[in-house]
Amino acid sequence: MSVHCLIIKTGFEASKLVNNALVDMYAKQGNMDCAFQVFNHMPNKDVVSWTSLLTGYARNNRHEEALKLFCDMRLAGVYPDHIVLASVLSACAELTLLEFGQQVHANFVKSGLRSSISVDNSLVTVYAKCGCIDDASRVFDSMQSRDVISWTALIVGYAQNGKVRDSVRFYDQMVASGTKPDFITFIGLLFACSHAGLLERGRSYFASMEKVYGIKPGPEHYACMIDLLGRSGKLVEADTLLNQMDVEPDAAVWKALLAACRVHGNLELGERAAKNLFELEPTNAVPYIMLSNMYSAAGKWEDAARIRRTMKSRGISKEPGCSWIEVNSKVHNFMSEDRGHPRTTEIYSKIAEIMVSIKEAGYEPDISFAVHNMDEEGKELGLAYHSEKLAVAFGLLSLPPGAPIRIFKNLRVCGDCHTAMKYISRVYHRHIILRDSNCFHHLKEGQCSCGDYW
Repeated sequence: MSVHCLIIKTGFEASKLVNNALVDMYAKQGNMDCAFQVFNHMPNKDVVSWTSLLTGYARNNRHEEALKLFCDMRLAGVYPDHIVLASVLSACAELTLLEFGQQVHANFVKSGLRSSISVDNSLVTVYAKCGCIDDASRVFDSMQSRDVISWTALIVGYAQNGKVRDSVRFYDQMVASGTKPDFITFIGLLFACSHAGLLERGRSYFASMEKVYGIKPGPEHYACMIDLLGRSGKLVEADTLLNQMDVEPDAAVWKALLAACRVHGNLELGERAAKNLFELEPTNAVPYIMLSNMYSAAGKWEDAARIRRTMKSRGISKEPGCSWIEVNSKVHNFMSEDRGHPRTTEIYSKIAEIMVSIKEAGYEPDISFAVHNMDEEGKELGLAYHSEKLAVAFGLLSLPPGAPIRIFKNLRVCGDCHTAMKYISRVYHRHIILRDSNCFHHLKEGQCSCGDYW
């Protein structure tokens, strides 16, 4: 900033080269307001000026601003380069904006620009994160050269899309090609193993990290291993591994352990995990709710009520569920029992039709996922109006027959909605892609890619 002051005093602020360097400097420091001020006052901007600001927004997780700037850049008649396109596609991936990403991909092809590994890697990532794993694989296959990021993007993508065997297969191909895996590669691999119950493979990959590749496991790897061990019922081994960690356990590690304890009813270990989460994430409602449910399952009603009272006294409330769907380049958001959409009447009428159709096919509402202070009929209606069901109803109304329905949710999908989606996919002959906070669920003809192991 002192150098910036000197630039102003000496009259060099009119220099495009100097201003571009200033925008880049502020952006790399994360000071995007100052970066924008310098950019906004520049009398002449070139592709480097736009690139510096846009990549700064993308790297600082201001993805919507990055995309808006890209649109302004195109309107100003400035043609993007590979760096801009890679950053824009990365922003699309983070926001799961498939249609925008497809448009950028099409413009890139039409532009005649030569392929670059950074753009191709970003394309693989955006398609994988939007649930189009086949498209991601096609881009990967077309790449003239690949690096560890290319392989990792595909390995992680297959893992998150429920195609665990493919994830493992591509890892084997990656090693055979002479490309060494990195820190992120092993997160994807261990995630895949934990979601398919591949206990021995997971143990082998985890052991090879440091022994073979010299990669010290981080909290993310330990969280995946504890999740894998916990899902396999190896709680003692999971606890031993946690105690042997070379790094301080973070919230993800304790969440994995708490989830395993809830499944297997280990209240003592669950209490320990929950108490650590209370300290690490004091405003997160999830560990409070999970521990309260564990007490209830064990018949310890007073302890369950105490946890609920603690939540209330601390002003902690559960994050409301929200689902969204992109139709014709517009994102439509839904909350549970939402009536704010312009097509609410049609959506609720469609929900009624869906419920009748899937019940005839064998669906039975699981009221254990409903709000408890209601009668049976109220609980069923409450389940019917969950945000993801409203989103799928809107998708059936708005998308062409046979087109896939892509829904995104900020929380884990509940068990009842997961079951309902399987029936909807079979009754309406639709491929439903539902991404929750954990992974993708590809639902076709009554089956889910997660194998009901989510």
